[in-house]
Amino acid sequence: MKQTHFNRNTLRMLFLGYIFIALAGAFILTLKGMHKNPISFIDALFTSTSAISMTGLIVKNTANDFTFWGQFVILCLIKIGGFGYMGLGLFVYLLIRKKIGFSGKNLLKESMIYPTMDGLLGFLKKVFLFVFIIELCGAILLSLRFMLEMDIKHAVWSGIFHSISAFNNAGFSIFETGLMSYRQDIWINLVITSLIIIGGIGYFVLLEVYFFQKKRLATLSLHTKIVLTMTFTLIIFATLVIFLLEYNNIKSIGSFSLFDKILSSYFTAVNYRTAGFNTLDFSTFKDASLFFGSLFMVIGGSPGGTSGGIKVTTVAILLIYAYWTIRGGRIRIFKYELSQDVISKAFVISIGSSIYMILCVMLLSLLESDHPFLTLLFETSSAFATVGVSVGDGGTLSLSALFGSESKLIIIIMMISGRIGIFAFLLSIFIQEKEKYIRYPEGKVYL
Repeated sequence: MKQTHFNRNTLRMLFLGYIFIALAGAFILTLKGMHKNPISFIDALFTSTSAISMTGLIVKNTANDFTFWGQFVILCLIKIGGFGYMGLGLFVYLLIRKKIGFSGKNLLKESMIYPTMDGLLGFLKKVFLFVFIIELCGAILLSLRFMLEMDIKHAVWSGIFHSISAFNNAGFSIFETGLMSYRQDIWINLVITSLIIIGGIGYFVLLEVYFFQKKRLATLSLHTKIVLTMTFTLIIFATLVIFLLEYNNIKSIGSFSLFDKILSSYFTAVNYRTAGFNTLDFSTFKDASLFFGSLFMVIGGSPGGTSGGIKVTTVAILLIYAYWTIRGGRIRIFKYELSQDVISKAFVISIGSSIYMILCVMLLSLLESDHPFLTLLFETSSAFATVGVSVGDGGTLSLSALFGSESKLIIIIMMISGRIGIFAFLLSIFIQEKEKYIRYPEGKVYL
């Protein structure tokens, strides 16, 4: 019980840490030289939170409203959010050869969702190296493409920014209209989606797959098998659904060639996984597509990575549990049985997320009654799952740009809670009940 209590305190520290960094980032963005146009503190806080939570919802145009230094601050916040501020802080400790105590290691373990203390610092070093190599490769590939239409300096900065933003599933762009002008560009579409997928599967999975390919592991863990299976299954499923729902919609992809329809559907499906880039105008989507997107976004990516949502592992556990409950067998997958603790946690995450989402969207609908409920649901799902896609404000900004300060604050809270995860968020705000040794008689409930 002491360990659980300590973990609650650790999670509260992580939660408060992200709030502090978001506030610090907001203060910096309001300074002279960071923005081209006037910016209120609530908009600066929204931008800072969106970056630290790797969401990508914007109330100010990153290209037009921020200077180079403002964009650089946003990129730094994305990096802090993507790797976790504890991970970055402890990596600095390693560089200056400072000894890290138990509390620091435990904070790192919780922030990166690493299963054990053993090999934690070695894992941290490997992750930093892998992330650097992947983002560097992405930056080079994107810069080469951007050089075809802009000067080298601008192309390199654009390549670096979009590579880091894509890998960290942030969805921020320094182009005025995002990636809309690259809708039919196969190179940009494949590089961006590849970075999103790699960043979204989680650092633990990324390293395990690498070691397995190098034959340093005999087999992949159950966690990795579930993540990889669910990731590619969900991407294919979402691509097919978007393709079918929007196939004849002239406002979205109806007038495209067959190949471009598939490419745009695939890009959208991958970005629904918590990235937030868009090559299509979501305000032109059918209601069925927006409703599907609202539900699909909540799934998110993998634990311990750069994505948000309830996570693919949670959805997998619920589906497996439902399947074996109907069949009447033991709850198992890939020749492994699942513990009751894992199943219970999956139910808490799904139920907690559902209630949290419902309360927030209902509150928003009261505050922003001028907007259709479905568009508010889409925006809420995007914020909670740290995705960043939006039906927009009619221009280049998110729908949130039209909200009042109270509604923006709700979205800000949703983005932060989505970053640390709903289970961690609930643990951090609820007081733990003291252990009791009284047992109560079991009661029967008929379902």
